[in-house]
Formats: sequence, C-alpha cells, structure tokens
Amino acid sequence: MQSNELVKLVETELDQRKGLHISTLDVHNKTNITDYMVIVSATSARHAKSLADYVSEKVKENGVMPLGLEGQNGSDWVLLDLGDVIVHIMTGKAREYYQLEKLWSVGEA
Repeated sequence: MQSNELVKLVETELDQRKGLHISTLDVHNKTNITDYMVIVSATSARHAKSLADYVSEKVKENGVMPLGLEGQNGSDWVLLDLGDVIVHIMTGKAREYYQLEKLWSVGEA
C-alpha cells in the first residue's frame, strides 16, 4: 500500500471512530523516519486506546502490519507506528501541551 493510500485509510478510520481535529503533516522532506504524521485528539485515555485499536485492525485488514504501539495503558498519548505513517493520538490536554503541529512546522514560510 502506498503511503498516500495508507494515510487516507487512517484518516477515514479516525473520522468514523469520532477522532477530533484530525491533522495530517507531510514530513517526508523533514525526516527520513516517515512520510506522514497524523495527529488526532481523543476525548479520554480510553478513547485514545480505542482509536489506536481500530486503526491497527483496519490497516491489518488491508495488509499493513503495525511496527509499534506505545502508550496504550491509560496514557494521554498513544503512538501507532505504521512505517510510512505515524499516528499520534492524544487527549486535548496533551495535544495542547506538546503542540506537535507547531514543532513540525518550524522552518516553514
């Protein structure tokens, strides 16, 4: 599966599962570890875990095996590594604190 197809699959699943404020960053010119980062807000740590579980299952159904999953047990930030796409699922408080969109936009005009 191409990275642009994978990111669309992830975005669709997050949207269907009530993920909030989905933001996709194209970072292929900024890092060699991934092409896209998808950042989404969850209403709670439980919601974050559920979103990660649903996305993980959906990509597996489409032939993509997740490389890693961190922060599932009651965390405000769950990271799902799909290789070409890294998904950051955060509670609103954690997202506001870490401001990943701002961090990855440094140097842009």
